This record gives sequence, C-alpha cells and structure tokens, in this order.
Amino acid sequence: MSDRLTQGRSRLETPQSSRFRWNFDVEAVGRVSERVARFLGTGRYLAIQTIFVVVWIALNMTALVGRWDPYPFILLNLAFSTQAAYAAPLILLAQNRQENRDRVSLEEDRARAEQTKADTEFLARELAALRLAVGEVATRDYLRRELDDLRSLLVDEDEDESGSGSGKGRAPRR
Repeated sequence: MSDRLTQGRSRLETPQSSRFRWNFDVEAVGRVSERVARFLGTGRYLAIQTIFVVVWIALNMTALVGRWDPYPFILLNLAFSTQAAYAAPLILLAQNRQENRDRVSLEEDRARAEQTKADTEFLARELAALRLAVGEVATRDYLRRELDDLRSLLVDEDEDESGSGSGKGRAPRR
C-alpha cells in the first residue's frame, strides 16, 4: 500500500510531459513581436486604424441591407479588445528583448570602461617612471638655456677685451 502512495506522490511531484510538443524558434517569435510592436507605434498604423473605423461605422450606419454591426458597434469593440489583448503582450515581449539587449550592452560598456581605466592607470605609471628617468637627463630647453648663457658670457668677455686695456684692441693673428 505504501508503494502505491509513494508512486502516486512521485507522480504528483513531477510534472507530466505535454502531449503536444511545440517546436518553434523563440528568436523568430521575438523578432516578429518587435516588428509588430514597432508598427503599432507608428502614425501609419493610427491612420490605417482610423480609416478602418470610419469605414466600418459609415457602412453600418448607411447600409440599408447587411448591417452586420448595428449602432452600439459591439463587434467593433470586440475587435478592439482582441487587438489590445494581443498587442499588450507583444509590446511587453519586445520591451523585454530590448531590456536584455540593453543589459548586455551595458555590461560590455562597463567591461570596456574598466579596461580603459586599467590601461590609463598603466600609462600614467609608465609616464611617471619615464619622468623620473628623464629627470636626470638634460632636456632640449635646458641645453638651449645653457648655450645661451655661454654665448652671452663669451660676448661679454669679447666686449670687455675690446673695450679695456691699451685701447688698441687685439692684435690680428698671423
């Protein structure tokens, strides 16, 4: 008897497999739902729907024979309710897919930003090390300043030699 209860419990605990196996591409359904959701948000859709409603009402108000949806337009309301019942989940599905794409994009951007930060910190450390190493080496501006100082000293000495002494200046070399 306990075997029968155990078997019954195990059957109740595990879901039964469905008799109907639906094999469809989830991505294809998602792409179609995104297209439908994008179309539902356009001015073209609003214009088409407005024309459809105006024609529907005009035909049902003016037709002498064959009024399929008289004044309260219950069939038209049913059509709009059915459309809303399908449009809302399609729009939500499209939003969920967009949210997933945004999440993946955000993660990629975050990883790229972390890599860029690490690269920048590495380059900053390398630049600091180069500055320390170059601190001992004479730079172009330093050499230029030193040469200018030497030239001004030589010019000053030359002027001192030509302006002082016996007044004769220097003797020419032979």
